[in-house]
Amino acid sequence: MKSIKTMWKHVRRSPYQALAAILIMSLTFLSISFFSFVIFGSSRVISYFESKPQVTAFFKEDATQENIDGLADAVKQSGKVASVKFVSKQEALELYKRQNQDDPLLLDLVTEDILPASLEIATTRIEDLNDVSTQLQQSPFVSEVVYQKDVVDTLSSWIGALRKIGFVLTILLATVSVFIMVIIIGFKISQKKDEIEVMRLLSATKWYVRWPFLLEGIFYGVIGALIGWVISTGTLLYATPLLESFLKGIPLLPVSPLFLIVLLVAELVLAVILGAFSSFLAVLRYLK
Repeated sequence: MKSIKTMWKHVRRSPYQALAAILIMSLTFLSISFFSFVIFGSSRVISYFESKPQVTAFFKEDATQENIDGLADAVKQSGKVASVKFVSKQEALELYKRQNQDDPLLLDLVTEDILPASLEIATTRIEDLNDVSTQLQQSPFVSEVVYQKDVVDTLSSWIGALRKIGFVLTILLATVSVFIMVIIIGFKISQKKDEIEVMRLLSATKWYVRWPFLLEGIFYGVIGALIGWVISTGTLLYATPLLESFLKGIPLLPVSPLFLIVLLVAELVLAVILGAFSSFLAVLRYLK
């Protein structure tokens, strides 16, 4: 209790230094929160695309149902397919009508005979799209194979780049925050050298002197983590309607409250570790 009171006294006596420490910690945990959102969101987006029929094989007019079923079985045996859906000519026409129900002219131009039967195939992994597509193209009964390879490849590369940038940025900010905290707490220790010498003359132990500074670093870290989490979560909740309209059906939002709570707890634990580590370095450097 005495250490906590002393720590609070240190904070009140140097508010600008405390504000600087809290600000750098807030920026660090704001970055960590957004980085976590990117990881969580990208995993959900990739899972969504992996669960959708990403490869569509259109059959020739002379392809029989037996030919189609045989190709479907062959694709399933590859072990790279999550699901296979057969779309008949009639089903293709019904889908076309639903998609163009507001344009009567387009509806009059298309009949069941024009639209080919097809197989819609979902792979277990995005990386398997190319192999499955090649297998389908080798069939003599398939006229065309369509899949969004460029879109998926671009999505994967962008997500990978965002993860790397977020990781590097987080490490950089965490390192900078540790250095700034060491400087701030070290400066405070230097200001209180006379007071510390008196305490030592009164037989105060090393840890009795150190604890207020260690608690001060933890305090800055925890407050910074709370501020960063609140700002990032508030921004996410505010932007949710806009993101939902942009994602157009991808079940990414809203983010689970459980995920946000787990993220907060993880950030608080990390804040305690960063704060204590920074303070300990300052104590070792300036309080010998």
